[in-house]
Amino acid sequence: MTTGETIPAHGGRLIDLLATGDEAKSLRERAAGLRAVTLGSRRLSDLELLATGGYSPLDGFMTQDDYRAVVDGMHLAGGLPWPMPITLAVSGEQAAAIKEGEEVALTDEAGRLLGVLEVREKFCYDKKAEANGVYRTEDEAHPGVAALYAQGDTLLGGPLRVIERPHYDDFPQYRLTPAQTRAAFAERGWKTVVGFQTRNPVHRAHEYIQKSAMEVVDGLLLHPLVGDTKADDIPADVRMLCYEVLIENYYPRGSVVLSVNPAAMRYAGPREAVFHALVRKNFGCTHFIVGRDHAGVGKYYGTFDAQLIFNEIDPVALGITPLMFEHTFFCKKCEGMGSAKTCPHEAEDRVFLSGTQVREMLAGGIAPPPEFSRPEVAKVLIEAMQERSTPHHAI
Repeated sequence: MTTGETIPAHGGRLIDLLATGDEAKSLRERAAGLRAVTLGSRRLSDLELLATGGYSPLDGFMTQDDYRAVVDGMHLAGGLPWPMPITLAVSGEQAAAIKEGEEVALTDEAGRLLGVLEVREKFCYDKKAEANGVYRTEDEAHPGVAALYAQGDTLLGGPLRVIERPHYDDFPQYRLTPAQTRAAFAERGWKTVVGFQTRNPVHRAHEYIQKSAMEVVDGLLLHPLVGDTKADDIPADVRMLCYEVLIENYYPRGSVVLSVNPAAMRYAGPREAVFHALVRKNFGCTHFIVGRDHAGVGKYYGTFDAQLIFNEIDPVALGITPLMFEHTFFCKKCEGMGSAKTCPHEAEDRVFLSGTQVREMLAGGIAPPPEFSRPEVAKVLIEAMQERSTPHHAI
């Protein structure tokens, strides 16, 4: 760990796969004669995080030994904890034309060259086994399982060199690499940082959890995920406005770094909680908030499964401290935020709204009570819901 760093990256060093100078020039020239594989949005997110070290210690898409160790045992072949497969799937037809040992050019859907993959291995895999191991279900109604079933039947694995990161027009000021978030923490003199994963607007319960965690660390990395999510999740641009107004009005100056995580949601519940923690470790966090039903969807996971899974992992090998929180709420009798651990009152004294109730209120121009959502956040959401409910702005 270098001076000023909060924590070493997973595996000991932050991976950097970005080629520059003569190497980048040589790769571009070589790629002109290579077979091309086009990456969809989910793999583009993975490429971005591989390139910048967000997925350290991975240096490319997984080969068979790592893939099988991850699916079966939640660790890489060398034993380091890692819960999610990071793979590149292609169709059988594409795979038949690619030989092990050759290189392929990786492009986006516009044909822009992004990198070159050395295909160390191409191998078939059992999608149902991956679904059961990673998502704990074979049900194709699960969005993560559906995405798995929709991808190609052959995986290409091997080391990667990236010539150009994927291009995004949104949130340029917030697209910080792990090296940049680490530099931001060092500039502020932070030695301990808690990371918070979100794909939703931050309501009072989330704010309470974050501020409780901030009592024991130097700062907060608010790190919303802006890759692929479910169609009924709040769009990323709306969420970002919510985060901005919340930080502006309710957090001490200089206590929060806001940056986006380009990853796609897997909705893998417990395994994804560990995955989110390790990615934030690579971004420089020493602590990570794990709430109830973290990264869950539907009724596939128990309420606290995402916390219990950390008991299965050697904390030294994990290398980041999970902070576990109960469901939190505003209690009218306590006249403040709390949880079952701190509030003695009955359910009817606690302000709780379901996601469906909140969406219905916002669509009708009604702000949720201030005990549930800050007025500034509710205003952003109401305006967005009303604007996008018109035909030309339909989500």
